[in-house]
Amino acid sequence: MPSDYDKGAYPEPPRQTPVVDKQTSLPNPALLLSKLFYYSVDLPVTTFRETIDSIRGKNRAVYYHQKFRRVPDLTECHKGDYVCYYEAEMQWRRDYKIDQEIVKVIQERMRACQQREGASNQQNCAKEIEQFNEVTRNFQSRYEDLGAYASARKCLMKQKERMMAEAQALSA
Repeated sequence: MPSDYDKGAYPEPPRQTPVVDKQTSLPNPALLLSKLFYYSVDLPVTTFRETIDSIRGKNRAVYYHQKFRRVPDLTECHKGDYVCYYEAEMQWRRDYKIDQEIVKVIQERMRACQQREGASNQQNCAKEIEQFNEVTRNFQSRYEDLGAYASARKCLMKQKERMMAEAQALSA
């Protein structure tokens, strides 16, 4: 502060902090409850969470690079092996989603070629159109008519019926 300040406007602070006159010698119950909560609930939970986060930080895996091991089909499961049934069902669902994405990618390529080539797309995009037709034919032969509640078991039965129909057509 400059030496020529107005002492009436800015009085000097007291030289010592006054001592608080306590009314009682008992501790503050709010302070006790907050410390009790901190040490009994907050501190253990926070410590546990930090420990788990440090362990997870070391083993961080990117979710879209997750690799699943191939499991046996339903045809290879033993009777009554419900774990095998479940694993086969989950494998079938992953395969179904992958096949859907393959069809989408091929369809996008075909449409991009058709957009790029314009009127002459039948001639210049013949390879993409043929690839799209083949992929959709394969997808439909495997997953068509399964309904909203498609499952590995329904798909297997459909494949079995298709093979029996082919065998009858060859023998006739």
